[in-house]
Amino acid sequence: MNQTPKSFEELEARITADYPAMSRRLQQTGRFLLDHPQEVAFATVAKLAQEAGVTPSTLIRFANSCGFKGFSEMQLLFRSRLVDELPNYTERIRAVRSATGETPDSMQLLWEFADANREVLEQLPVRIDPRNLERALDILEKASAIHVLGARRSFVVASYVTYALHHIEKRAFLVNGLGGMYGEQVRAIGPQDALVVVSFSPYAEESRQAAEQARERDIPLVVITDSNLSPVGRLADVALVVHEAEVKSFRGLTASLCLAQTLAISLGVRQDKARDIPEQDSENEHA
Repeated sequence: MNQTPKSFEELEARITADYPAMSRRLQQTGRFLLDHPQEVAFATVAKLAQEAGVTPSTLIRFANSCGFKGFSEMQLLFRSRLVDELPNYTERIRAVRSATGETPDSMQLLWEFADANREVLEQLPVRIDPRNLERALDILEKASAIHVLGARRSFVVASYVTYALHHIEKRAFLVNGLGGMYGEQVRAIGPQDALVVVSFSPYAEESRQAAEQARERDIPLVVITDSNLSPVGRLADVALVVHEAEVKSFRGLTASLCLAQTLAISLGVRQDKARDIPEQDSENEHA
């Protein structure tokens, strides 16, 4: 029998590992818990059950399946994570503050969106594993060409990634599915190429199918997604998980675009450094 997780990281790893074998309701619960850790840290079982779309007993059953005696015992790990990873007092206060129910005016909305996006940008560097970032850059640097796919809301990020890669003189192609030809475009990816898939909940079927094709053909796959449990993330060689701001059920793309820009510019720096090395060797030969 698996030991009860002693930290949020252990719990996250347990949920990720057990996710495929869970029932549909427990999968729904696990996704909600990992996607909303700040809310889970302080909210009541009743409120969390309502937001997750499950019954309170399902939350308790989920905690029991992870080895906890009750939900409150598991909740302590979420609270510890909040203290350890998110030292900002404003974040902690906002995590436990309930909605006012007031109708906001346009300036109030602007402040809310700006404030929420500022916070996710502050969290982004501590949420991204630097080892995964370097592994993703290794894949992109070695690729002869990079193909980028993002459907629906993710299309904006995929388009920017392609645009930025062109400007650092890296061969890049946007898999746009024009004419419904997603499959044909993915099949055109060469064995020396790489595929970048951007996919957020609700995950587009086209993105999942493209990721599966890449996995079957051993094409290196980098995924930008919003959960460790996303169907495309589990297929990736490297998955970069981004948490976006959400204001009144409207999710932003600020953090994802920041990460995309970081990937492109970091790759450009690598390429520029690689070009400098032969020039320095040539200068030493003539010295």
